Amino acid sequence: MHQILNTLYVMTQGAFLHLDHDTLKVKVQGQCKLQAPLLHLGGICCFGRVSPSVKLIHRCADDGRSVVFFDPHGRFKGRLSGPVSGNVLLRRAQHLALSDETRSLAIAKNLVAGKIQNARQSLLRARREAAEADDAAALDLAARELGAALPRLERAAGLDEARGIEGEAARAYFAVFDRMIREDRPSFALSGRTRRPPRDRTNALLSFLYALLVNDCASAAEGVGLDPQVGFLHALRSGRPALALDLMEELRPVLADRLALTLINRRQVTAADFEARPGGAVLLTDKGRKTVVVAYQKRKQDEVHHPVVDQKMLLGLVAHTQARLLARHLRGDLEAYPPFLYR
Repeated sequence: MHQILNTLYVMTQGAFLHLDHDTLKVKVQGQCKLQAPLLHLGGICCFGRVSPSVKLIHRCADDGRSVVFFDPHGRFKGRLSGPVSGNVLLRRAQHLALSDETRSLAIAKNLVAGKIQNARQSLLRARREAAEADDAAALDLAARELGAALPRLERAAGLDEARGIEGEAARAYFAVFDRMIREDRPSFALSGRTRRPPRDRTNALLSFLYALLVNDCASAAEGVGLDPQVGFLHALRSGRPALALDLMEELRPVLADRLALTLINRRQVTAADFEARPGGAVLLTDKGRKTVVVAYQKRKQDEVHHPVVDQKMLLGLVAHTQARLLARHLRGDLEAYPPFLYR
């Protein structure tokens, strides 16, 4: 159980939540594991086999407190919102912010800044651990390029310029990505980022991890009450989860890219876990996908420090926290959207 930003996240399978006067109690196998004054909670998120009592659900509905349900892997299933819910006002604020070019640009800039800073930290860490001088030098140069992109991003006058800077930083980052690969580098050589379809094993692994991550970010947006299709950095397109793609950007280097490198460098994923398809596509095998999914869920259980809320939390909850911070900004409670910066 984790309480973050006045929201209680319950992930212990079989947990039962009930109300004792004005106190919420969480029981597991009949034992009380946590209790908190209901007055202090703005929302409750239940993952998997977590059962709130009918009395608690009714009370939350009466108070306008959200109760959100996810499956054990974090996919959004549904949300209870009482008659005084502010979700419609939040979505209206989201649309109004999108229509305000200045405000929309400010949010997009912070999303990109978070991505660039987290990618730069990954490069600097890899540079310190590099065994070869050539690798260290290339990683250091790329890290400098990403560092130089940040003041340019701050001065960007429009969304297209900000997107251009993000694209340049991404190219510099992926140009040295395989310098961070220490095991079987020839099999996992990366010559730029290719998506549809991925043309090599590393791109196939990254694409699969990004698909898992964007689903988590869409669930996080839904859980807060935001529209996952209305983003600020990514253009609106029918059926495209633009906001989920926005929220994913700053988490790519932290959750997906580092996991991909870990799987390769620890030989948990090998060349045998991929297969070539007609047309040049390279995809994970069924066995490879299972290995990656298990590792991804395990990675989300790692604990990190969130500098904005100054709390330790599971890495899998960072997307939910970022969605809630964005909601607070859109409502006017925060002056700016603060990206998650990993250290």
